[in-house]
Amino acid sequence: MPVQVKRSARTANPSRLTRTFRGIARWFKYKYLLLSRAKGGAAKVAAGFSIGLAVEMFTLPTFGLAFFLIFPLVYIFRANFAGALIGFVFGKIIYIPLAFVNAKVGGLIVPDRFNEWISFLPYWIEKMLYVNAKLIVGGIVDGTLIALLLYFPLKQLLQLFTSKRSEKRRVRREQLVLKESNN
Repeated sequence: MPVQVKRSARTANPSRLTRTFRGIARWFKYKYLLLSRAKGGAAKVAAGFSIGLAVEMFTLPTFGLAFFLIFPLVYIFRANFAGALIGFVFGKIIYIPLAFVNAKVGGLIVPDRFNEWISFLPYWIEKMLYVNAKLIVGGIVDGTLIALLLYFPLKQLLQLFTSKRSEKRRVRREQLVLKESNN
């Protein structure tokens, strides 16, 4: 009869919450693995991330409708959709600090006479449209610049991870061949 090793009380029966977090961690690892092995490689994932980030920079003033731009842009640029969603979520995290910058950049581009073109509307709607126009225009400019700036380093980083992974697999394969040849 085999002797069973006694486990500590902590690992014997993990709580439901612990199991849930482990499951979520495994799911994220799995999705990362799928993303790193995506067809087309690092360039498509980086392009998707950049698209998602750029679109997020002007989503808030459009009441979330800019999200639908991700679909055609991913198709046109042949990017990775999962990467675009990750970029979109990352953009949500950094949007609030950049909203001020978006408004400033938009204020430089949107003419001050913008209110004259919509003067037939009530004042509060006119003011809201002017602020949203500044946020949208500034968000498009800033989002495009940030996306272009992040595309190349992200692509290099993903290529580095992929090359390290393939190098590790090659070394492991060589070790297996050596073991088999020694036996």
